[in-house]
Amino acid sequence: MDFVPAFGDNGGMTSRTTTDTTVRRLAAVIVAAGGGTRMGEGPEKQFRTLAGRSVLAHSASAFLDHPTTARVVIVVAAGHEADAMTALGDLAGDARVVIVTGGARRQDSVAAGLAAASGPGITLAAIHDAARPLLPQRVITDLVAALDNGADAALPVLPVFDTIKLIADARVTDTVERASLGRAQTPQMFHLDDLTARHDGLAPDTGITDDIRLYEDGASRIDSVAGDECLMKLTRPADFVILTALLNPEGGPLMPAALPPIDIRTGNGYDVHKFDDGGGPVRLGGIDIAHDRGLAAHSDGDVGLHALCDAIFGALADGDIGSHFPPSDERWKNADSAQFLTFAASRCADRGATILHLDLTLVCERPKIGPHRDAMRARIAQLAGIDISRVAVKATTSEQLGFTGRGEGIAAQATATLAMTGRQE
Repeated sequence: MDFVPAFGDNGGMTSRTTTDTTVRRLAAVIVAAGGGTRMGEGPEKQFRTLAGRSVLAHSASAFLDHPTTARVVIVVAAGHEADAMTALGDLAGDARVVIVTGGARRQDSVAAGLAAASGPGITLAAIHDAARPLLPQRVITDLVAALDNGADAALPVLPVFDTIKLIADARVTDTVERASLGRAQTPQMFHLDDLTARHDGLAPDTGITDDIRLYEDGASRIDSVAGDECLMKLTRPADFVILTALLNPEGGPLMPAALPPIDIRTGNGYDVHKFDDGGGPVRLGGIDIAHDRGLAAHSDGDVGLHALCDAIFGALADGDIGSHFPPSDERWKNADSAQFLTFAASRCADRGATILHLDLTLVCERPKIGPHRDAMRARIAQLAGIDISRVAVKATTSEQLGFTGRGEGIAAQATATLAMTGRQE
């Protein structure tokens, strides 16, 4: 196990101080080693920006601000220690923060975090998902109180208000009684020595994704405390929009009546490529279409993806495709334009922007676009990290007028709609 004090280049920074006399006895283990795929292309969600601060920094700050916290152990995947240091910013200078390398499974990462959690006077351990960045102080306080009052473990839980159905093969088979159901959140809190012993006793082939399950033996007392809707888990790109709307400029939660407006941006893109004299296929919308000629270009000539990139860059006010991938650069000769759209989507993630919709129109006499429309939509959605329902592909002709009407090339125009929710620099 690698164990790294999180001081980085600012090791001389003064640690946070507090005048609260509460005994510091809590070690928070923040699991940040995951690499979820539902968030789309770009950095891991724990390292992305949420309202001007990384998701990881939000989660760590919540514990560092609580008077019972003696240590914050951040567990990251191998090779991401430097990313964590950068994401923490000035929090990396707090003497209570350490970074640990996790394992292949969540339970391995938690075990690594627990091994680094022990220290003088530390008796409690909180296991928290880094992807739940808006952690109210009240939840931590309630969990500590539950263990002080005799619980072996405790977790925040939200009630279930929706009717729950059992589904099999896309068909409803039954209704589940919801009165006894709850939505579990993190952090989950335990007595450090007890949780460590239970992890040490796990069989190698055991798969535990929820530490509370180690206590569901009928003999342990597990208390639930009131959860918080702000404590939702970041899973999809749209979740960044929701959580940013719940933050005020100082990083604290807002009441629903005070939600700020979302900044909606649109960008337009246009591109043209002529047909070359060689054979096909022609690359359009990220897929190859059988045709007697291809498109002449420095890259693969995908006018559809090029127009979409420029639309996204336009909404971000971030230059154009030529400024990011200049045709004079030999690296992009014959390059697959899929990487250009993936890059544009990652620029959105870096800026705290969510792609709400992409609309592409192709102008040509040939080839016929209709039979390939849905394949293009699926490929564009995959590259942009959004649902296919948010991608439109249309085609038209120029009624045999101009260069497209004469079959000399293909034109494309695109519109991108983004929700800008991060800090704009």
